[in-house]
Amino acid sequence: MTSLRRRMIEDMQIRNLAVNTEKKLSTGSITIAISALRFLYGVTLKKDWSFRDLIPAPKAPKKLPVILSPEEVLQFLDCVRSRKHRAILTTCYAAGLRISEAVALTPPTVDSKRMVIRVEQGKGRRDRYVMLSPKLLEVLRAWWRVEKPKDWLFSGDFPGRHITRFAVEKECQKAHRICKISKPITPHSLRHAFAVHLLEQGTDIRTIQLLLGHRSLATTAKYLRIATSKVCSTSSPLDLLPRPVSMEIKPKPPEHF
Repeated sequence: MTSLRRRMIEDMQIRNLAVNTEKKLSTGSITIAISALRFLYGVTLKKDWSFRDLIPAPKAPKKLPVILSPEEVLQFLDCVRSRKHRAILTTCYAAGLRISEAVALTPPTVDSKRMVIRVEQGKGRRDRYVMLSPKLLEVLRAWWRVEKPKDWLFSGDFPGRHITRFAVEKECQKAHRICKISKPITPHSLRHAFAVHLLEQGTDIRTIQLLLGHRSLATTAKYLRIATSKVCSTSSPLDLLPRPVSMEIKPKPPEHF
C-alpha cells in the first residue's frame, strides 16, 4: 500500500469518526453514505481500489431486544382501548407476526379446520404457515362477529384497504403510556416475546425459525442469548459461597493514638 493511499485511508477514518461524533448520525445513515461512495468510485468511475480499506464502514452496534414477560404482555394488551387494535396486537403475539403481516391478513387466511394461519408474501416475498391458537381464534371470531370483515380481516379508514401499520403503532404507544410498563414496547416487541417465550417453554430453535419466517438460523439464534431458560440455567458463583454476603456494616473501631 502506497503512502498516499495510506494517508487517504487514515483521513477517511478520521472523517467518519468526526461525522459520527459531530452530526450524531446513526450507523445505518453512515453505511448508506459509504455505500454510495463505493458505488461512485467502483462502478461509475471504475476505480480498481480496495474499498474495504479505502472507505471503511463503521461497525453496527449489536443490541438485544428488551423482552416483555408473559404478565407484562397481558398487562399491555389489557390497556389497548380499541377492539380492532387489541385483536391485531394479540395476533402479533400469538402467532409471532410482523405488524406488516398482521394488518394484511384476510379472512380466508385463518384456517380454523387445520388451526393454522397462512401468511401470504411476508418479508422476502415468501409464504408460510403459523399456528392458530385456540384463544386467538376466539379473539378473531369475536372481532368477526362485530365487524363482519370481507376483503381484509382488519380494514382501514379507506374502502378496500387494510389498516396501516402506522395506525397500529400509534395505538400501541397510547397503550404503552396507559400500562406504565418501563420497558420499551412496539408491535415488534410482541414478536420478540413470542420467540423468547416459546424458547423458554422448550420449543426447538429450528421450529421457531420456521414460525418467524427467518431465512437464516443465525437470526433466530440471537434469542438464545435472551431466554432465561438458557441464560439462568447456570448458577452464579455468588450462590456457591459458604454463606450469604451480609449488608450490615460493622462500626469502625476507634483509633488509638
